[in-house]
Amino acid sequence: MNNEQDRTTVVSTDGGAVAETSHSLWSELRDAIRGTNADYTKIPLRRAVFLLAVPMVLELVLESTFAVVDIYFVAKLGPSAVATVGLTETYLFLLYSIAMGLAMAITAIVARRIGEGKREEAAITAVQAIFIALLVSVPVAVVGIVFPQDLLRLMGADAWSIEHGYRYTQWMLGGNAVIMLLFVINAIFRGAGDAAIAMRVLWLANGLNILLCPLLIFGLGPIPAMGVEGAAIATNIGRGAGVALQLWVLFRGGKHIRVAASQLAWQGAVLWSVIRTSLGGIGQMLVSMTSWIFLMRILSSIGSDAVAGATISIRIMMFTLMPAWGMSNAAATLVGQNLGAGHAERAEAAVWRIGWYNMAFTMLVSVAFFIFHEQLIAFFTSDPEVIAVGSEWLRILSYSYFVYGWWMVAVQAFNGAGDTVTPTKINIVFFWLIQIPLSYALAISLGWQHSGVFWGVFVSETSVGLFTLWLFSRGKWKTVQV
Repeated sequence: MNNEQDRTTVVSTDGGAVAETSHSLWSELRDAIRGTNADYTKIPLRRAVFLLAVPMVLELVLESTFAVVDIYFVAKLGPSAVATVGLTETYLFLLYSIAMGLAMAITAIVARRIGEGKREEAAITAVQAIFIALLVSVPVAVVGIVFPQDLLRLMGADAWSIEHGYRYTQWMLGGNAVIMLLFVINAIFRGAGDAAIAMRVLWLANGLNILLCPLLIFGLGPIPAMGVEGAAIATNIGRGAGVALQLWVLFRGGKHIRVAASQLAWQGAVLWSVIRTSLGGIGQMLVSMTSWIFLMRILSSIGSDAVAGATISIRIMMFTLMPAWGMSNAAATLVGQNLGAGHAERAEAAVWRIGWYNMAFTMLVSVAFFIFHEQLIAFFTSDPEVIAVGSEWLRILSYSYFVYGWWMVAVQAFNGAGDTVTPTKINIVFFWLIQIPLSYALAISLGWQHSGVFWGVFVSETSVGLFTLWLFSRGKWKTVQV
């Protein structure tokens, strides 16, 4: 029982706890960070949310901290260096879409197997997901290493990015295997309920990133200044260390899942099950990410200042959304495990509870964006044009940012249940059929320039958030089988 021994919990027949001894916030926080053997289908819902959400939030806060620190140092090299990062990330977003889609599936399947009490099957599923991640990373690495300048040119990069920034693209795409594995293995831990392990992995990976980034960009002593290329090398070193820790813990054994050497074998049926479930998630993310690529292409046609301003504002946006994503990931785990245990109503109650938490948080962020939009962008750059572009987007975001909190939770509820197809269909309508045409029409046809892109995003993403929440409330996701 470990640190669960000091708890007395009375559990009702439907898996909901009706009484529990009181515990201090400190002891609960300690358990959340250390990890516990708690059964998330039986302990009180408030405590289950806390134990899962705290490490997931802390995990993603550090991830977003690195993204902000990274762009802070790169911005010192000028708008073209920032644009190089932004344009490279448009290709990485395609990779992220595959990694995140696979991660959605693996979280849902592992959580369902854990909820059903089938831990060995959960471990076999985890191995197949790792095989898939490695297979996907190879062609991306080849293209990134051989054609980095062509990729930047295709996105409308300026001469500096093509001549000097291409090595950043080469490193980031060439080392994509660590990105894939970091996503997938942490998804395994989250689905199993080992959120604390996933948190520690990203602490290591991003802690190293933060330390190495300025050293390799600007140089120090015997370390030569590598410019924007140094940022990519730092990222690969940090993430590579994180993957090494993941594999060590996965085979050594977490509190809820462990992979044995005998399970390192190709299991065609299980692998196909993971692929089939992940297709919806991959499609979901591909639609979203390719939409972003089109938006960046529109912005690049306007100028490097527009791309740089958008890149900085997106980094700030992702920094502030990471705690909300952490909460949403907790919802996915709770939905998957409780559906596996046959507690559909408890799964739904978890989503509504987390949704209210997320809305409260994102409303606070909205106020900060509205009041301090210029100061936030000016922290990263002194270029007045870049500040004007980035601060405008933050101000527009502030008008409906609270909707993002509900949207993320509702989407993760579908994904945690294994219904990755429904969010994909929603994204096709709102991103491809509404966001891209509307942004182009406002930015180019009507001549609103970058402002047109930002208002196009505002309209489409506010609408998709409200629609997704309404669809979730209908409850069909409770019947999905994985």
